[in-house]
Amino acid sequence: MVELDIWWLLPLVISLLIGAICPATGALLITQRRVLLANLMAHSVLPGLVIALAIGIDPSIGGLVSGLLGALLAERLNRRFKGREEGAMNTVLAGFTALGVLLVPLLETRVDLETILFGDLLAANTADLVRTAISASALLAMVVWGYRDLVFIGIDPEGAAVARRPVILIRLICSLITALVVISAITAVGVILVIGLLCAPVLMHVERSRSLKELMLRSASTGLLLCGGGMMLAVAIDLPPGPLIGTLCLGLLFTYKIADQN
Repeated sequence: MVELDIWWLLPLVISLLIGAICPATGALLITQRRVLLANLMAHSVLPGLVIALAIGIDPSIGGLVSGLLGALLAERLNRRFKGREEGAMNTVLAGFTALGVLLVPLLETRVDLETILFGDLLAANTADLVRTAISASALLAMVVWGYRDLVFIGIDPEGAAVARRPVILIRLICSLITALVVISAITAVGVILVIGLLCAPVLMHVERSRSLKELMLRSASTGLLLCGGGMMLAVAIDLPPGPLIGTLCLGLLFTYKIADQN
């Protein structure tokens, strides 16, 4: 009985951490109107993960580098295609995803694409917990260090630049932390479904929150319920946790919208 409790403790702790940091990060991205970047980075980690597995290094390192490269390429193309940024970013997203899939047979790498795309929370290990804890610590450090600038950039990015605030540096740090959070979330919901966990809890609270801090706390609380409850429900009815959590994100947001209209 003790062994069973220890077995479920690790996936539960990881799910709760991911449930908190994904919506908190999503709150920053949505207020800065950069949420499409998160979706792009979630898909851009795939080639790096495959290459890292092929050469025998930690997949999180490859995914982090690949995600940042995708973000930097998208930023470069955004400046080239001014006014058509969404088209450029979606092209990068599709290209990196396709490249990741092509590298699997080219490098003859054994990769469980289903686990990477949709997560496998029940197979989580200590390394996943450490990775998630590092992501949570980095996010907390950024908020403590640059909270005022994060609020300023979210409200008026042009004004923040005129006031000589470190806009580029903060956006770069946000991109780095987003990549860390996405890689951590692969364990729970995979690269495909992470965008739902980044956005749905935030959209529920964005109109009723009076500050960025309140929005982050409210969103993180909802994410905790989604991931913790989703994992336990998945175990109870014998379904994969990742897709179930993604479905719960959509269902909760839809229910909230209907209740709000009434």
